[in-house]
Amino acid sequence: CNDMIHASEFQHSPPNSFRAVVLGGTFDHLHDGHRCLLKAAAVLVRELIVIGISTGPMLANKESVKPELEIRTEPLTDPYGPSLDEGLEAIVVSKETLPGGMAVNRKRAAKGVPELKVEVIDLLEEMHGKKLSSTIIRQRLEKQLQDT
Repeated sequence: CNDMIHASEFQHSPPNSFRAVVLGGTFDHLHDGHRCLLKAAAVLVRELIVIGISTGPMLANKESVKPELEIRTEPLTDPYGPSLDEGLEAIVVSKETLPGGMAVNRKRAAKGVPELKVEVIDLLEEMHGKKLSSTIIRQRLEKQLQDT
């Protein structure tokens, strides 16, 4: 994403220029273009990012997309977030976040809510065999800022 893509006909505002920004997409296959949109929004905003995700009629002409899906996003303000909702059946975690998934099930059991089926995915690795994670990326960016 080269920090932010600069198209010659557009001039980007400085960081933290806006209280709230909005962006949207289908997001059925996350790619570098999505990453750039999200990164640009995070740089430009101070308080609120609203993300529109295509559903229903917006997906009518897209192949292999499930237009009937309802998509709900919620902010995480504690370790459990929406995972305690009774209508859920499974939780998808990485090997790294498996302990969090198990903690969710302990909390659900304590509340008398059925436990979730835990689906574990492998961690992605970046170059040099290190795991790919937001924490590592944030640390790398902080170091780059300190070095400049």
